[in-house]
Amino acid sequence: MAAVRDFMETHYRHFNARETVAAAKAYEDHIDAGGKMLVSLAGAMSTGELGISLARMIRTGKVHAISCTGANLEEDIFNLVAHDEYEIIESWRDLTADDEVALYDRGMNRVTDTCIPETVMRHLEKRLVRLWSDAYEGGERLSPADFLFRVLDDPSFSDHYQIAPEHSWMIAAKEMGVPVYAPGWEDSTTGNIFAAAVMSGRVGGHDCVKSGTAQFEDLATWYMDNHGAGETPSVGFFQIGGGIAGDFAICVVPCIIQDLKTDVPFWGYFAQITDAQPSFGGYSGAPANEKITWGKLEGPETPRFNINSDASIVAPLIFAWVLND
Repeated sequence: MAAVRDFMETHYRHFNARETVAAAKAYEDHIDAGGKMLVSLAGAMSTGELGISLARMIRTGKVHAISCTGANLEEDIFNLVAHDEYEIIESWRDLTADDEVALYDRGMNRVTDTCIPETVMRHLEKRLVRLWSDAYEGGERLSPADFLFRVLDDPSFSDHYQIAPEHSWMIAAKEMGVPVYAPGWEDSTTGNIFAAAVMSGRVGGHDCVKSGTAQFEDLATWYMDNHGAGETPSVGFFQIGGGIAGDFAICVVPCIIQDLKTDVPFWGYFAQITDAQPSFGGYSGAPANEKITWGKLEGPETPRFNINSDASIVAPLIFAWVLND
């Protein structure tokens, strides 16, 4: 019995609720027709433990590529090995500046109601600096995600797991061969650590980590290999939040068509969950139809949905629908 689906179909009839169901049905139809799906992750969805549902989506073949912020990339790993040391602050809106200083002094980095301990960042730092240094010395160049996959490949790392590994979307992506792109990775804890490691001489140079444009080329190549050539719907785009994770990935289509002068189909499905509103020049709240003028989406025939709501609530519901929960 699909209890979540039944609940949504019974109660979600209008407004953002109706659009949530419509987006979930169209996502399911897209996959059933043989189309692939890219998911973009902004915000702090990994700290919100979206991995519980996203990992299942990956393992059941309903997510085929991920574009995420550096924070989401690393915070799935932080949660994997330090979950029990996290602290929840239920009255976070009442915190004073002095309360925040006290958290800082204890090494507790707050994300809304959730505090991530500094210790897990230093645990990961030791492993990553060694991997970065070895890669630099060996002339290798890998993506930020590939380095974290190597951390996960170390048998000793699993000794530190504090959640079920099936709840880590990074483990699922590694196991299923799903590519993960992290534009703007330098705007993250591990990106900062990497820059500091190069500046301090612990890593010989920056070249061992792929730049954003190098990752963009990898994603463009992936798109050209996976758009279906008209035999299936083109790759779909499921966007959680806004920002660089979304705009980086969605731009590969206009780049291929307009700059590489190569014909490919436009994105074949689009849905975004955001609490941002359309504004003067803001990307995160830009409606789907604006993307048509930029060559990212085609005309009226492309299924497209804008759900103005909290992604930490809505995304698991859509995933549950697609998973037939």
